[in-house]
Amino acid sequence: MTRKTFMALVADVLPHIRELMPWDVEEMLAANPDLMVVDIRELEEYDAGHIRNSLHAPRGILESACDWGYAETIPELARARDKPVVLVCRSGNRTALAALTLALMGYSQVYSMKTGVRGWNDYELPLYDAAGNQVDIDRAEEDLNPPVRPDQLEPKGVAS
Repeated sequence: MTRKTFMALVADVLPHIRELMPWDVEEMLAANPDLMVVDIRELEEYDAGHIRNSLHAPRGILESACDWGYAETIPELARARDKPVVLVCRSGNRTALAALTLALMGYSQVYSMKTGVRGWNDYELPLYDAAGNQVDIDRAEEDLNPPVRPDQLEPKGVAS
């Protein structure tokens, strides 16, 4: 089996999923306030700033959250197989992989929001914290762009 990087995996799934830009999602929400937006980031990311009324279902439990009979089952999500579902993460990469998975699970109208919550914030659309307060755009920008530490970089001379 060929070893792939995270971004190579994402690139492989892109031809098989549907993506929307943040402004497309904004228009869909205006036309259909009941549109299901599912944020698959970790809880601390979600709490720092998320799209109003988005459902939180972390990537680590997404499959069981979408299916019946699990402690993680989210009934609204399990019932949404024939409804439009927009997945969001920080940059649109995790949601690309998740969109393919949900399509394989029978979700007929699943979308990945390209550019993720970063793009939503760049487009100056509102994000809300865990208390329901609107997050300052500049603070959100900092939170959505954490620095990469030196120990997280590939050592020089080591091939991927």
